Formats: sequence, C-alpha cells, structure tokens
Amino acid sequence: MTQGMLKEGIVAGRLSPRQYAENFSDLHPPLDRHEAHVEADRCYFCYDAPCMNACPTSIDIAMFIREIATGNPLGAAETIFEQNILGGMCARVCPTEQLCEEACVREAAEGKPVKIGQLQRHATDVAMTEGKQFFTRARATGKRIAVVGAGPAGLACAHRLAMHGHEVTIFDSRPKAGGLNEYGIATYKTPDGFARAEVDYVTAIGGIAIELGQQLGRDFTIDDLKAEYDAVFLGIGLGGVNALRAEGEEDGIEGLANAVDFIAELRQAKDLSTLSIGRRVVVVGGGMTAIDAAVQSKLLGAEEVTICYRRGQEHMNASQFEQDLAASKGVIIRHWLTPKRVLRDGGRVTGIELEYTQLADGKLTGMGHTMTIAADQVFKAIGQTLEDRWAEGMTLVGGRIDTDAEGRTSREGVWAGGDCIVAGDDLTVTAVAQGRDAAESINRTLSAATLIEKVGALANG
Repeated sequence: MTQGMLKEGIVAGRLSPRQYAENFSDLHPPLDRHEAHVEADRCYFCYDAPCMNACPTSIDIAMFIREIATGNPLGAAETIFEQNILGGMCARVCPTEQLCEEACVREAAEGKPVKIGQLQRHATDVAMTEGKQFFTRARATGKRIAVVGAGPAGLACAHRLAMHGHEVTIFDSRPKAGGLNEYGIATYKTPDGFARAEVDYVTAIGGIAIELGQQLGRDFTIDDLKAEYDAVFLGIGLGGVNALRAEGEEDGIEGLANAVDFIAELRQAKDLSTLSIGRRVVVVGGGMTAIDAAVQSKLLGAEEVTICYRRGQEHMNASQFEQDLAASKGVIIRHWLTPKRVLRDGGRVTGIELEYTQLADGKLTGMGHTMTIAADQVFKAIGQTLEDRWAEGMTLVGGRIDTDAEGRTSREGVWAGGDCIVAGDDLTVTAVAQGRDAAESINRTLSAATLIEKVGALANG
C-alpha cells in the first residue's frame, strides 16, 4: 500500500503514474486476427440465431461471425453497421452477458458462450482503423431535421437520416459530442479517445452538422425548431439527478456529489493524478453508474469503497459481470440499506447513516434499525430524471416522454428516443435502436408528405 493511500480526506495523487496507467488501461484487450478466428470457429451458426433475437438492434450475429471466420472482417463490420452504426461502442459497453451471449447455445450447453462482444469489436475496429465507409447518402431530399442530443440515440438517428438524403443538424449542450458515450462511461471501457473517433466515423457520411454548447430550453425551444425544420428528434437523455432524500443532504457539502458528474470529470481529465478521491468512499445505488463510480474510485486509489443498495442483489440493475468486476477490484457491495442521514463535521462529509430494509407484501419498508459507514466521499447514483421544462407540452409517464412504437411523441412532427423516453432502459444499444427506428419513421413521414405535395401540384396543373 502506498503512502498516498493512507492520507485522510479527499486528496489527489494517491498513486504513482504507472499505477494510474495500469488501472485505467483497456478492460478487455482486443482480440488479434488469430484469436478472432479461433473464437469465431466456436459459433454453431444456428439457423434460428437466438443471439440475434436477443440483440436490441437485431444485428445478424451468426452472419458477421461467419464472415470473421472466413477472413472477411470488413464484411463483418458492414453487417454490424447495417443495424448498429455505433457497433464499436456497443461492443465495448453492452452487457452482452445479459443479451446476445446469454442466449448463445454454447452458454446453455457448456456455460461458455461465444465471445460475441469481442468479435464485434474486432470487426468494427478493423473498419474504423482503415477508415472504411460502407454507406453513402441518397440524393438530397431538401428536407431538414433537427436532432437534439449528440448521444447514441441522436447519432444513430442522424446517420440513418443522412443515408436517406436529408440534412441533419445536431444540437448538444456539452462542449463535445457523444453524450454518455463521451461523458458517462467508465474510462477503462473506452480508452484512447474512442468515443470521439466514433463520432467522427458516424458523421463522415456527410450531411450532418453538429452545434455544440446549445441547450434546449435555454438557447432554443421545440417551437423554434419546428418553425425552421421539417422534423425534430429528441435524444436529450436525463439531465436531472435523483436526491437521496436523506437528512443532511444539502448542496455545497464537501464530499457529497453526483456519480454522473464524477464520472464525467474523470473521463475528461488529461492527468488522472490531479483528480481527488477520498480514502473511504460510499456509493449509493445499484445500477451501472454506481458500479462505474465505485470501481473508478478504487482505481484512483481509494482504500475502502462500498456500494449500498436498498434492495437485494437480484434486484440490481447492474449486470452480474459488472458486480463481479467491482468485487474483483475490492469494492464491497451491501444490500438492503437505504440512506437516512448524511453525517457531517461542519461542511464536510464524515459518513452516512443507513436503515436496513425489507420487502413486506411486495413493498420496500424500513426495519427501524440503522448502521453507519465512515466516509470522506458519498456519491449519489440512484438514477436520473427528465427536466420537465424540456418536455414542452409532451405527455410524460413516470418522468419520461411517452412515445409510440416508432418514437412519435404527442407533439406532431416530434420524435424521441433513448433514456428520455418511457421505453428507454439506460443501455447504449437500446438508444441506438430507438434512434435508428425513429429515423426510419421520420423518413417515411417526410417521403409521404413529399409525395402528397407532388400529387397536389400535378392535380393543380
């Protein structure tokens, strides 16, 4: 244990430069050509492809694995990108163990599925490294679409619309495009600026402009966009952060922070040694954000990191792989605990008091007795919400935008997808599917309107 790790409080530089580099290196080193061929040969190429049915973007997985097996990684990449233009990122961050790999026949037969995610990364990396583009724009339609949010849903929507010949402008409030892929995913999952490279790859098709530092509700409204564009797509994510609803939770307390802000700061840091971390850290939550915040706290040099979740392990949104990863890094995960009071010494966090919980008749209730955990830092990772002012008259259900199966909102000419909608599930791959499908719906709508205009013009002579 280094001397730096023994320092009390929230401090920077707990580790050596070598340790930072090792801790935040690629979580899954890429397969080389030989390794990819060996792994691809394990696929049974099932005729009913249960893995494909388990993929939210419906990638033809058996096909792209066969293409890798026959020495055609570029063909495999094209097969992937046809359904998921952000296939490179999804290969890195998808919970494949809960999706395609869980459905793999080899998983059922021997408990060792084909490494679909790593094979997908192999193929897409080859294509992106070589700068190989598989799609071209159709003839210009003259239609203009505004996309709000440069995250996975917005990028997927913009790319598909550009393929159909439409002009797209993406607006995003951040200084960089990419959304959660750029700001909200653990650094060790996407090192070496991959999120930025993927944005460049997606927009290389042409016809896509990105306006950064432009926030819906501050710099423009949906009415403004509807007056200037033929359609609007909202991929705005969830900007609000849920509160702990615990005594002593106030803004400005040293050591109490939102996990999403912590992860974003870490992702944008040029020198990890400048980032401060507590000696003892508590993360409240049970999803992927909680895991990412906890693991990265440990990798930054925190001595003790504990995740506290109000329900049982089986209820956690984080995948079993993510939970196991956290445990392997020394993170303690405690269940059936809900925050009651943030402990403070003046304006500084000293710990957190939690109440034991239980399910009674299907309802989560407190048991009346508590325990405390000493901490220099407490991160909130209990979910995010949509800021109502962004909805501008659209129907909300459970704090998210209600849409139909094609992504149409209750406002004419406005579609939405990703985390901000009711059907969103906080997965990059689902956001991509929703953005892509909304783009197809927008294209059909605009094409029908154009046809009606032409027929009307002919009728009027």
